[in-house]
Amino acid sequence: MGESNGEWLRVRGIGRERFAGYLADYLGTLGYTVERTEATEPLESRVTGELRRMNPALPPAASSLAFRFYPTAGGAALVWESPTTVPAADRPRMDRLVAEIQTHLERVVHSESHATAKVVRPTEIHLPWTAVVKAGPPP
Repeated sequence: MGESNGEWLRVRGIGRERFAGYLADYLGTLGYTVERTEATEPLESRVTGELRRMNPALPPAASSLAFRFYPTAGGAALVWESPTTVPAADRPRMDRLVAEIQTHLERVVHSESHATAKVVRPTEIHLPWTAVVKAGPPP
């Protein structure tokens, strides 16, 4: 499995279950009811969230989110599965949500692992509602 599978983010140094847990915890703080499922065939973790507490910073398109995590050599990959479309009017708020989630995951992975693990952006970022975006250099 690789970047052709729609990867949004990748982590090195921790497993998919722990990475999924960090995302699930963060979605809970944003007002989502979160459900995590684990599967063995194929080996993956899924996190879904339904917005239960209104948040004016979140666009209507973000009321239901779904993510898939699968193991990679030395870590895990994260695929953003839903929503698949975002109206143009909601794009700025959705882009901000994506950036906030990514920043949170980078921070928590770095601090919780005592800087032994890190989140890595693929060279081509895949989000379902955009064309493939070439990632710039990390901040």
